[in-house]
Amino acid sequence: MTVHEILKMGDPRLLRVAQPVRAFDTPALHALIADMFDTMEAAQGAGLAAPQIGVDLQLVIFGFTHNARYPDRPPVPRTVLLNPVITPLSDEVVDGWEGCLSVPGLRGRVPRFAHIRYRGLDPAGQVIEREVDGFHAVVVQHECDHLIGRLYPTRMTDLTQLGFTSVLFPDLVDNDDD
Repeated sequence: MTVHEILKMGDPRLLRVAQPVRAFDTPALHALIADMFDTMEAAQGAGLAAPQIGVDLQLVIFGFTHNARYPDRPPVPRTVLLNPVITPLSDEVVDGWEGCLSVPGLRGRVPRFAHIRYRGLDPAGQVIEREVDGFHAVVVQHECDHLIGRLYPTRMTDLTQLGFTSVLFPDLVDNDDD
């Protein structure tokens, strides 16, 4: 398949609200998903949203067993999620360090709901619904923000907690480009 260029912060396409996926189980959709996984894996990402490669669709992928950018994080199941809806399951919010393939070289402390339910469709149009917490919940919220034109720095409440990965985490193997 194809590894796509990942759009960077400042590109106006990252600020759009993505359109719902309406055609399921098509060759074009399956090819796009395969390209997204190739792109995410080439960049050592934990997830990727279609708008990050310039595709204006409500489509996110995520998941890994081990990730060099997040070596201490538990595995997240490999998932394709179309037209997602996130529902917080409590008011509890946790702050954690996040990076983004569209904001290379930086990390910031971002508040996220600790426990969520996400619901959407798989590539065949079948319902996916899960209740998750921890890093899995963070990844889903982060990727779904791309579908509404938000990057993690816009969620931050304290910009003194934004910095270069190489400075904040000098021992991290992959700190040249998030």
